[in-house]
Amino acid sequence: MDDDNDLPISEDDWGAAIAEQEKADAEAAAKAANASAAPAVNSGVGLFQEFGKGPQAQTHNDIDFILDIPVQLTVELGRTKIAIKNLLQLAQGSVVELDGLAGEPMDVLVNGCLIAQGEVVVVNDKFGIRLTDIVTPAERIRKLNK
Repeated sequence: MDDDNDLPISEDDWGAAIAEQEKADAEAAAKAANASAAPAVNSGVGLFQEFGKGPQAQTHNDIDFILDIPVQLTVELGRTKIAIKNLLQLAQGSVVELDGLAGEPMDVLVNGCLIAQGEVVVVNDKFGIRLTDIVTPAERIRKLNK
């Protein structure tokens, strides 16, 4: 091991480093004591308020905290199961039959959880979805418990 950084560190080295740090801390504390009448060593007592006390302990039931969190919104036209041999035969122009029927509402999922259903619309040559049915929070909770 040519480089000093590659040498293994023994317990003696750690002990020496800790002793050196304690000595430097003691010297800094002595200088601070000489410079002012304040206590030389700050033990950390009083630096942090106890959790749950003080003016910042009030809980905010404000939804503004989560409004900027991004979520994944997915519109699902349908699903199907297909054998790998059929999957490998797919080419440009192939049609894959889905379990959804034409005109049937599409599922709208947020992070994989169904929140609404809707129908496809075209606005200015772009696809969109018009929501026709919103899943109530009670229904969503009930589905999570299953």
